[in-house]
Amino acid sequence: MDLDRSQRVWPQIADELRRRLDAGQYPAGSRFPGTVDLAAEFDVAQSTVQKAVVALRSEGRLRTVLGQGSFVV
Repeated sequence: MDLDRSQRVWPQIADELRRRLDAGQYPAGSRFPGTVDLAAEFDVAQSTVQKAVVALRSEGRLRTVLGQGSFVV
């Protein structure tokens, strides 16, 4: 995925992750990739990916369990 660096990046990442969720790449109940892995994949800071994950969590698409990670709802 090519990110448009002239725009805010985290919404673009959130959109891509939504697309992947909708396509079934991350099935319900599965563990969602961690921010370290996603940050490396998208070549961004972890904090940028964290903003995208927070957006998905606020939409009810992910749930996070302290010490275990995020899971697809």
